[in-house]
Amino acid sequence: MFYVQRDAQGQLVRVEAAAYAEATETLPADHHEIQAWYANEVVESSLKQLKQSDLEMIRVLDDLIQVLTSKGVIRVTDLPAAAQAKLMDRTQAREALGGLSHLIDDDETGLI
Repeated sequence: MFYVQRDAQGQLVRVEAAAYAEATETLPADHHEIQAWYANEVVESSLKQLKQSDLEMIRVLDDLIQVLTSKGVIRVTDLPAAAQAKLMDRTQAREALGGLSHLIDDDETGLI
C-alpha cells in the first residue's frame, strides 16, 4: 500500500511507502497510477544519469583529442568545421581557466 497526495487536478504529486500528514489516500502497489509514478521516476533517474555521463564523456573525448593531436596522430583540421569550432571554443575556455591542470581534481587518477 502506498500513501499518495494529489494536486487540485487530481494528479499524483507525492507517493510514499510510509504514512505522512499530507497523504490524501492510499493506493495498492499494482495500481496503474503507482506503476506509472515509479516508471517515470526510473526514466527521470536514467536520463539524469545519462546527462551526467555525457558531461563526463565530453571531458574524456576532449582530453583524448588533445592527446591525439599533440602526438600527431590526427590534426584538428582532419575534423569537420563544426567540430573544429567547438574544440577551439573549449580550448579557449580551458585556457581562460588556467589550462588543463586546474580542471583535474586531486582525487582523480589515471587517464580513463
